Amino acid sequence: MQSQDIKPSDPQNDSIVENKELNIWEALIPVFALVAMLAYNVYMYGGDALSGSNQFVLLLGGAVAAIVGIFNKVTFEQMLEEVSENIKSTATAIIILLMVGALAGTWLISGIIPTMIYYGLQVLNPTIFLAACVIICAIISVATGSSWTTSATVGIALIGIAQALDVSLGMTAGAILSGAYFGDKISPMSDTTNLAPAMAGTDLFTHIRYMLYTTIPTLVITLIVFVVIGLNIDTTGSANTEGILTALNSAINVSPWLFLVPAVVIILIIKKTPPLVALLAGTLLGGLAALLFQPNIVAAVGGGTSLNFTTGYKGLMDAITIDTAIPTDNEALKGLFTSGGMSSMLNTVWLILCAMVFGGIMDAIGALASISKALLKLFHTTFGLFASTVASCLALNLTASDQYLAIVVPGKMYAQAYKDKGLAPENLSRTLEDSGTVTSVLVPWNTCGAYHSGVLGVDTFHYAGYAVFNWLSPFMTLLFAAFRIKIRQLSTVNP
Repeated sequence: MQSQDIKPSDPQNDSIVENKELNIWEALIPVFALVAMLAYNVYMYGGDALSGSNQFVLLLGGAVAAIVGIFNKVTFEQMLEEVSENIKSTATAIIILLMVGALAGTWLISGIIPTMIYYGLQVLNPTIFLAACVIICAIISVATGSSWTTSATVGIALIGIAQALDVSLGMTAGAILSGAYFGDKISPMSDTTNLAPAMAGTDLFTHIRYMLYTTIPTLVITLIVFVVIGLNIDTTGSANTEGILTALNSAINVSPWLFLVPAVVIILIIKKTPPLVALLAGTLLGGLAALLFQPNIVAAVGGGTSLNFTTGYKGLMDAITIDTAIPTDNEALKGLFTSGGMSSMLNTVWLILCAMVFGGIMDAIGALASISKALLKLFHTTFGLFASTVASCLALNLTASDQYLAIVVPGKMYAQAYKDKGLAPENLSRTLEDSGTVTSVLVPWNTCGAYHSGVLGVDTFHYAGYAVFNWLSPFMTLLFAAFRIKIRQLSTVNP
């Protein structure tokens, strides 16, 4: 997931903290406490739980973990050091989030996002829209190796089209993420695709070929589900499309030349340009496009009637940093014509920081290692080994709040167990991706869940059920294990 870029600089050598003083039940105390507190908090606040209360609950969960650690001879200084390392590892992700907010602001007032919506409405209709979202995002994410870039570019535009077509935003976000994580999972440019085989002890392209056995059926089922949903959804958006197109055309200067800006950003990512550089380039090019194509809008956002240095500067800076809107009298467009800039990402940044506190303390006290070891001991059959790997990845996405740890920790813990069972390492690397990479986006306090929810503007709980590819992948890998389909032995010669 190249746009995230928050993994340790050398995750293969990143140490896993073990604590012989800590037993499994003590390691699970903070987990049970956190789940109980989060459940109650969501019950009390509903969709507003991520506005601040969940963040504090994560800190309370960290406090419970810290108490457990103190009783098991872990010093407060050790815990703070691990928290510091965790937060340090998210620095790039936080800056990327802020840059995505900036990019969304300039792409709005430049007319890039409205132009994408304008042409998208003419091509897409509610019946094929969700399946098309999966395919479009799959293509972009394979090309870029990044689910984060996919969400920040075409994902935002597709959400806008969904609003205009009156298609459920939860369904749309689920379709976007299903496609985005298909590419994130199999693209050789994705860092998780490189990390999983490194942890398991196999090579990249053997890993990718072996993943296709479970990934292609999962994608096909996902597409079938969204085609069926598309044939049955009841929307009113198609009837209003003509009016929205007319309003879009009158509100902004629609031009296909505006597609050059997102094209440049995608090309930069494909060329392995650092994500921050690509996003900054996209933001600046969006600002330039705004001055060239939408001078009146820039002036209006800047508080003037005509474009000059003052109104131009204020208009662009406001779009980049705070809530801005393109003036329109059309009620249907008011929601599409707003952006929060960098400030809209601060709540997500807050969530990530609090999640890293909980994950850091859990790692420092040895709870993550204890949970993985306990799961490994529960199973003795080949299927049990796969099941324990899946369970470990899911548990770490929930507790460590970071998909890299959900790959690194089980990868290190289970590598020898797979060898002892006579299983080729690509079995482990595939299972790590099928359960660690793709499920991270389903957890609201995981860095991936927080990011995509913030970028797409859709609560994690609203899209999780529709992210079919993401929650189906672990079941597919377990199905293959249960029936011993394509379970390669160490004696098998790689193709």
